[in-house]
Amino acid sequence: MSEQQAVPQSRETANDRLKKSFSTWFWGSIIAATAVHAAAFAFWPELTAEDISYTAEELEAVELPPEVEIPPPPQQIARPATPVVATANVDEDITIEATTFEENPVEDLPPPPEEAGSRDLSDAPTFTPFTVAPSIQNRRDVVRAMEREYPPLLRDAGIGGTVRVYFFIDESGVVQDFRIDQSSGHQALDEAALNVADVYQFSPALNRDKQVPVWVSFPITFQVR
Repeated sequence: MSEQQAVPQSRETANDRLKKSFSTWFWGSIIAATAVHAAAFAFWPELTAEDISYTAEELEAVELPPEVEIPPPPQQIARPATPVVATANVDEDITIEATTFEENPVEDLPPPPEEAGSRDLSDAPTFTPFTVAPSIQNRRDVVRAMEREYPPLLRDAGIGGTVRVYFFIDESGVVQDFRIDQSSGHQALDEAALNVADVYQFSPALNRDKQVPVWVSFPITFQVR
């Protein structure tokens, strides 16, 4: 044979073999699936629906005797009448009768009001007008007095509070009187605040350019640092 003879056929590949066996696998799968489904329907237990029916009793309407009397609705409130301006003839020459002491004797008149200067301002806390409030002059002494007078039992327990104290300050800024304005709720703190109040020194209050005595209220707060 010559060299130009036909080339020998190549070997059969796996792809070729799969293509040839496709028909066998396909129909075999169909037959197997049919057999499995047939067996499932043949041996599967039969399902039955549960009876969920119910019976309803017929309700009977009972007429109750009229024991409660319903009151009638309230009457509609009448609308207010429209005001009408009345006509009156007023004499233009009318005059007020003169007041004389003969008809109103002095003995029947009320007493004159009490003058402000007749009452001692230092008797009790009261409103006192001023334009410049007194200021504390010795804050460091006050702080040291608060640390000294703080009740040890309350301080160690971490209990504090605020006491408002009334101060009566004279024209020179000197504290003449002090008393509790609002308690802290602890008697020991109130007593300590009164001891501290004796240390305060103030500048005098001014009403315009005049030094005046005043009542003022200052808070004294005890707290653990």
